[in-house]
Amino acid sequence: MIKRILLIAALAFSLPALAASNAPWGSAKVLPIEYAKQKVVYDTAVNSVAALTSVLDRASYLSQINGADPFDNKIMIVLHGGEIDYFAIRNYPKYKALMDRAQSLTVGGIIEFRMCRIAAEGHGYQPQDIHGFVKMVPMGDAEIVRLQHEGFSYMR
Repeated sequence: MIKRILLIAALAFSLPALAASNAPWGSAKVLPIEYAKQKVVYDTAVNSVAALTSVLDRASYLSQINGADPFDNKIMIVLHGGEIDYFAIRNYPKYKALMDRAQSLTVGGIIEFRMCRIAAEGHGYQPQDIHGFVKMVPMGDAEIVRLQHEGFSYMR
C-alpha cells in the first residue's frame, strides 16, 4: 500500500513539470521491427516532379529496409497519370536527373516501372516513345488489380 501511495505521489509531482514543457507526453518510442518479404504496388498518378520524387524515395527506402533481396521483395510502380510525360524519351534532357534516378532503381531487379498504355496514348505516346526501363501494360488499373490478386499490397 505504501509503495502504491509513493508511486502515485511521484507521478503527481512529475505531471505538472511535463505539462509545462513542450513535450507533455514525452517523446516517441522506436519499435524494433524488421521488415522482409514484401510485395508492393504503388498506384502512381502525379503531376509534379516533387510528387514523383516522393514516390521514388518511398519505394527506394522500402526496398532498403526489406533487405533489397530480389527473391523476397518486389515493388511495382504503376504509372498512369501526369508523370507519364517525364518518362518520354523526347523529354529526357528536361528530366534527365529524375529519369537517371528512376532507371537506377530498376538495376537490382526489385523495383519495376509499369506504364498504362491507354494513359500513354492519351498523352500522345507509343511504347517506342518511352524509356526502355519501363514496361507497358494494357491498362494501369487492371494491372494494379491483377498484382493485388498476386499478393501485392496496395500503396498510393
